[in-house]
Amino acid sequence: MTELEVVHETRYDYAAPVTLAHHLAHLRPLDDAGQRLLAHELDIEPGPQQRRDDRDAFGNQQSHFTLLRPHRTLVVRATSRVQVAARFAALQAARSPAWDTLAARLRYVARAPFEPAAEFAMSSPYVPRLEPLRAWAAPSCTPGRPVAELAIELMRRLHREFEYESRSTEVDTPLAQAFVQRRGVCQDFAHLLAGALRMHGVPARYVSGYLLTRGPEDGTAMVGADASHAWVQAWCPDTPGVAGGWLDLDPTNDLVPGSGHVRVAVGRDFGDVTPLRGVIRGGGRHTLAVGVTTRVVGPVVANPG
Repeated sequence: MTELEVVHETRYDYAAPVTLAHHLAHLRPLDDAGQRLLAHELDIEPGPQQRRDDRDAFGNQQSHFTLLRPHRTLVVRATSRVQVAARFAALQAARSPAWDTLAARLRYVARAPFEPAAEFAMSSPYVPRLEPLRAWAAPSCTPGRPVAELAIELMRRLHREFEYESRSTEVDTPLAQAFVQRRGVCQDFAHLLAGALRMHGVPARYVSGYLLTRGPEDGTAMVGADASHAWVQAWCPDTPGVAGGWLDLDPTNDLVPGSGHVRVAVGRDFGDVTPLRGVIRGGGRHTLAVGVTTRVVGPVVANPG
C-alpha cells in the first residue's frame, strides 16, 4: 500500500461582499477495503455559521455549510491522509462475463429483480445518449467479448484517438462538442468513456479524486496530477481481481489505476461529485484559484495478503 497526503485548496475572491452563501463539498476521500482514510480535516475561512456532514445517495461523504456574515474571500482547504492499495494487481480481464450477456441482464423487465448497477447504464445530465459515440465504440463490441477486455480497449482507444489539452473545454462544454473536436481534459475523457460504455448497455460510474505526479509502482509520469482528477469505473461483476465488481480505468493516462489514485466520490457524472459548489447572494465578479498537492508520506509496502 502507499500512504499519501492530499491538500486541496480552493479560494474565491469577490469584487463585492457576499452576504449569504450555501455550499456543498465532496472533498473527503472514500474509506473502504481498497482505500483507508487515516485522517481528514476541512478548514473553511471565514468559519461557517452552520455545517452538516452526511452521505449522499451514492454513499459519498459530503459537507454542507452556510455563511451568514458578509465576506469578500472564501478559502476551503481539505487535508487528507490516505493509504491506497493497488486493487487490481490480480486482474484477469479475459475471465470477466461477456459484455452483451451482462447488458441483456440489466435491461428493464417488468417485475424482474432490481439490479442497482443498471442506474449507471442510463444517460445522465453530463453524459447524454450520443449515437456517434455508440458508432465509435461499436468496432470493439464484438459479441461475447469479456466486458473487462472491452472496457480496457475502449480506454486505450480513447487515449490514443483523443488529445488531452488543458483549457480546451469548460465545465459546461457539451459532450458532443468534446467528441467532435477530439480533445479535452480528464473530465471529458471520463464522460466520453462512460458514455461509450453506456451506449452499449454496460454500466459506468464517474470517479473524482487525485493522483500522484508519478505512479508509485513504476514511476510513470501522470497527466492531470496537481489538480482534481477524474476517471471511470466499469461494471465487471464476477471478474477475478475486481473486488466489488467495479473496475477503475483512467483514460487520460491509459491505465488501470494502482496505488497512486485517491478516490473521493463516485456518481453518474461530474455533476454528482463536484468538489465544491454553491449558491451565493452578492459578490459581483469573482476570481477562482484551485491548488492540489499529492505526495507520498509513508513507505510503499506490499498489499497485505
